[in-house]
This record gives sequence, C-alpha cells and structure tokens, in this order.
Amino acid sequence: MSNPFEESIDVASVLAALDDDAHTADELADASGIARSTVYRKLDTLADAGLVEEQTEVRSDGHHTTRYVLDFEAVHVLLDDDRHLDIEVDRPEEGPDERVARLWTEVRDST
Repeated sequence: MSNPFEESIDVASVLAALDDDAHTADELADASGIARSTVYRKLDTLADAGLVEEQTEVRSDGHHTTRYVLDFEAVHVLLDDDRHLDIEVDRPEEGPDERVARLWTEVRDST
C-alpha cells in the first residue's frame, strides 16, 4: 500500500493546524512550516479522502479565498480476522444548514 504523504511531511502538524477552525492553505503553510505548494497537494489528498472540507469565504473585494476545515471526528483503522484493513470515519452530525450547503454543492458540481 502506498503512502500518499511523503516522509518529510509532518502530517500531525498539518492536522493540528486544521484543528478546530477553518484555515487557508497559506495559514496552514505558516503554522506547519511546509511549502505552500506541498500544503495544497496534501489538502487535495485530504479532501479527496473526505477528511477535510473546502469552504469558500466570499470577500467584498472580490478576492474570495478557500478555507479548509476537518470533516471527521475520528478515523478508525481496523484489522479483521482475515488480516484485511478496514477504515471507518466518524463524521460530525450534519445540521440543517450543512445539509443545504452539501446538497447545493452536489447540484453545482453535477452540472
């Protein structure tokens, strides 16, 4: 099994930087000491895995920015009796606002 994270990347630092609040890639790069381009690659990997959510922050000056927020409460890696790995992701309970936002994103992305 290949590791999507390079050995030189301190994944714990990136995840700690994501901790509770939404952050931009620049903020994460500053907090973790990782190059901005690497942070973007890792955020793409985490987003593809469903572990972070991208949120657009609309600014009045027209320069919108993307913020990233954790989209899980826990990740469990399980080894069954046949020695196969299984991964379970516990997600926070979705409120009405989050459901509407998710549905809107799904509709937007499907066109």
